[in-house]
Amino acid sequence: MGILTLGNRYLPRHRLRMLHALQPPVAAQIDVKFVLCNLSRDDEKTLVALEVMLYDDILILNCKENMNGGKTYSFFSSLPGLFGGGANGSGRPYDFVMKTDDDTIFMFPKLVESLRIQPREDLYWGHLVPAANGLPLFMAGMGYVLSWDLVEWIASSETVKNHTVGPEDTVVGEWLRDGGRGKNVRSTRAPHLNFDTKPVSYDYPYPPYTFVPNTISVHRLKDDDKLAETLRYFNVTAGFKPSKFYHL
Repeated sequence: MGILTLGNRYLPRHRLRMLHALQPPVAAQIDVKFVLCNLSRDDEKTLVALEVMLYDDILILNCKENMNGGKTYSFFSSLPGLFGGGANGSGRPYDFVMKTDDDTIFMFPKLVESLRIQPREDLYWGHLVPAANGLPLFMAGMGYVLSWDLVEWIASSETVKNHTVGPEDTVVGEWLRDGGRGKNVRSTRAPHLNFDTKPVSYDYPYPPYTFVPNTISVHRLKDDDKLAETLRYFNVTAGFKPSKFYHL
């Protein structure tokens, strides 16, 4: 899971680390990396170094920080070189790679439940935005998954390398369309996943929309109040224990 973030976004990373640590156990290995481009500020270099020393979950790419200027390409294309062919140089290191943002939270059990039944080849999974107005179908940038073979293809494709600028989620859809890849399209908006016709990966819901019980992810949680409301709905603090040392 690659979470695209910025050097100075220490608090969002801290929040996500806490939430990930408190997730129920799952029968899958989920490795999380916070993905940054080159750091230019001395304060960020020092403070991010502390994060690396403590958590070892930072990936710094050789690129200039950007949102739609090729960072997503830099992320995907770097992975085969960073992780090689898996243990002892054989096999593949991961079945899937996810790109997401630091204002999105995932419910790991529901994520694993969805991905467990997916094909391990040519997979393009996420919140599907249908093709329209000359754009291909694509998965919304809140969080989408590619199978490892597609990541290897991205890293080796000259066509992809020459088309990296633009809205990052639509650009990925264009790569797959133009390369004839990603034929196993799996949408979290599929009827068998939806709850009472409502998507299970979605932006923070303003009325009349609401959270749904079998949610996989919620996006646009930059504000403390929105994040706290989301966590209350999913009862994330259920394990909180009373003590004479504090009261809430």
